[in-house]
Amino acid sequence: MIKPGSIIRNVGITATGMSVPDRVLTNQELETMVDTTDEWIRTRTGVIERHVATPGTPASELAKPAVLRALDQRGMKPEELELIIVTTITPDMFFPATACVLQEKIGAKNAWGYDLSAACSGFLNGLVTGYQAVASGTVDNAAIVGVDVLTSVTDWTNRDHCVLFGDGCGTFLLEPIPDDRQGIIDAVLHVDGSGGQYLYMLGGGSLNPPSHDTVDAGMHFLHQEGRQVFKVAAAYMAQATTEVLEKNGYTIDDVTLLVPHQANLRIIEAVAKRLKIPREKVLINIDRYGNTTSATIPIGVHEAAAEGRIKRGDLIVLTAFGGGYTWGAILIKWGCSPHFSPVG
Repeated sequence: MIKPGSIIRNVGITATGMSVPDRVLTNQELETMVDTTDEWIRTRTGVIERHVATPGTPASELAKPAVLRALDQRGMKPEELELIIVTTITPDMFFPATACVLQEKIGAKNAWGYDLSAACSGFLNGLVTGYQAVASGTVDNAAIVGVDVLTSVTDWTNRDHCVLFGDGCGTFLLEPIPDDRQGIIDAVLHVDGSGGQYLYMLGGGSLNPPSHDTVDAGMHFLHQEGRQVFKVAAAYMAQATTEVLEKNGYTIDDVTLLVPHQANLRIIEAVAKRLKIPREKVLINIDRYGNTTSATIPIGVHEAAAEGRIKRGDLIVLTAFGGGYTWGAILIKWGCSPHFSPVG
């Protein structure tokens, strides 16, 4: 994915940020809304609670504080930001891009940007794309913003789906760094379009434009065939993790922290089992946030860094699987710290 000799500058993550809605929806409250129980949800998904946005809250509104917090952590003014990539499947609207709306909201008047859609693997794709822009010298910095308001496309009468999802945003700032032993090392990304039939939202696009019929048919809600997705998600995330490690001369024993997409606790545990990595080396926060799609990985990394679970020089792997199918893994030598200095 990252070709030898194609990189002009080494790129690192110089700041992170996150935000979630204030409203917390517990399993106990869900018991009053749909035919389910706290025990069933915990056993099947690992979720205990999730943060839920007020209906009508746009993705850009969740993204704004996350990006501003990352900029503040870095000591960078919004007008210094050069590129904004928003990875989401719940944009404010089809157009303008949520990146454009966000640029205006945070005052990043000198930045350009766009949205990128790859479902739950969106943040990995956005991170690689932003990396390439900074590494090539196209820009000197980029904000990669993983944000989704999944509750806006969730059918709250479907107990198999509504218990899984939450809303949130996570952000990375990317910049050139002087130490080639730090930063983003490599990535592998994959797509298998034949899997699209198992995880999708039919309504709203050019195939099924919005109409009374599409709304009545529930086509504007997320649809997932959980058993089919489960069968391949763990295998593909483990496979991508092994692929990116072996490609760069590492083994799973070299990894300080594995940050998997938080889709379902059973999937996360299956990935860990396949890789033979101890549970304490696997980030798990699905119990507090549920599946926030593009936001799960940057939220997880932000919390891990804040809690001191990853330190400068640690090797971490980010891996995800999502609709499309899309999946992949990114290998990073962590360098983000209070004493970390980017180039320039």
